Amino acid sequence: MEDISLHLLDVAENALTAGAQRIEIRIFEMQSEDLLRIEIEDNGSGMDEEAISRALDPFYTTKDSKRVGLGLPLLAQAAREAGGAVEIHSEPGKGTKICATFQLSHPDLKPLGNILETLATLIVGHPEVQYVFDHRKNGEVVCQWKSS
Repeated sequence: MEDISLHLLDVAENALTAGAQRIEIRIFEMQSEDLLRIEIEDNGSGMDEEAISRALDPFYTTKDSKRVGLGLPLLAQAAREAGGAVEIHSEPGKGTKICATFQLSHPDLKPLGNILETLATLIVGHPEVQYVFDHRKNGEVVCQWKSS
């Protein structure tokens, strides 16, 4: 994937597959900490401990129609390549929260990409879902939006 917005789209699509009716995407750019933090949180079906432990394995997927699941492993690889990591917090029946961190000054940090186009794709494809978007840079709001 060429940019972070495509990773966001993929993780959000996973949430939709898991039955999410609400997806929150938060982006925090913190220059003083040299940190980019991306959070994608949903109220989908969630994962048990075994699924969480295998979620970053590219040869593991919960989708019957696929033999591999590359979304989260590719996000984790992008984060590692830029001096960061991915954390998964989930509970069956309560949803999932994916947190990805990146070193802002790292030469291998991918560009954010067209985040608004990614949101538009999600909204047009799944208008029944509530979306919350919050992008902050150094504590200042860059963009906030919430669908009804």
